[in-house]
Amino acid sequence: MDNILSPEEINTMRIPGKVAGQFLKQLRRIIRPGISTKDIEIHFDKMLARYPGMDAAFKGYCDYPASLCVSINDEIIHGIPRPEHIIKDGDFVSVDLGIKYKGLFVDTAYTYPTGKVSAIGRKLLKVGHNSLARALKKVRIGAYIGDIGSTIQNYVESNGFSVIRKFVGHGIGRVLHCPPEVPNFGVENTGEILKEGMVIAIEPMVTSGGSEVAILDDGWTVKTQDNSLSVHFEHTVAVTRRGPCIITA
Repeated sequence: MDNILSPEEINTMRIPGKVAGQFLKQLRRIIRPGISTKDIEIHFDKMLARYPGMDAAFKGYCDYPASLCVSINDEIIHGIPRPEHIIKDGDFVSVDLGIKYKGLFVDTAYTYPTGKVSAIGRKLLKVGHNSLARALKKVRIGAYIGDIGSTIQNYVESNGFSVIRKFVGHGIGRVLHCPPEVPNFGVENTGEILKEGMVIAIEPMVTSGGSEVAILDDGWTVKTQDNSLSVHFEHTVAVTRRGPCIITA
């Protein structure tokens, strides 16, 4: 399987995982009202150029035209960076990126508030972030994929929000996307059993409204059908004897 890896391969993945995590941390200073979503892609390309052997995993994947995805407010995922898309005060900016290194892939995402955001927005950010943290704790040998999804769903819905169902997390490793699917909903003790060496990308997509989605005319950008606010958080994590190894921490 493309996502059952050796300890050596998992250690190799931690190298681009650390770079990806550092970039997301840098974005806290970079993302602000007045810059464009294209500016974020430019920063990413410049950073990757400093690391020989690392490439933007999304560029050209299924003909995707950019190095990363930048989605704003009601855009859930797959927003194409554009110079005309200017970030405004109060916007929520979700950045999703992948890196390929030595034939291995990592994938991670984070949502950033800009300026003054609403109370519901602050709660949504907290719930989205916490849902990922809770899900990561379920990653262990012998656990089920359903344990992850049910944890996210129950926590999110208990806080009055919705999880996206049309798009899900995935296996990752020697390819960017592979089985198993990792939904943000489910039932405990169901689905595939997690095995030692398995690597998955867990990515809660949480909305303040409903779970239905629409795809924009660019063929990529996915938004909430009811125009509600959306957040997206993601980590690549490996199943090890010591518990979850968060590769993109």
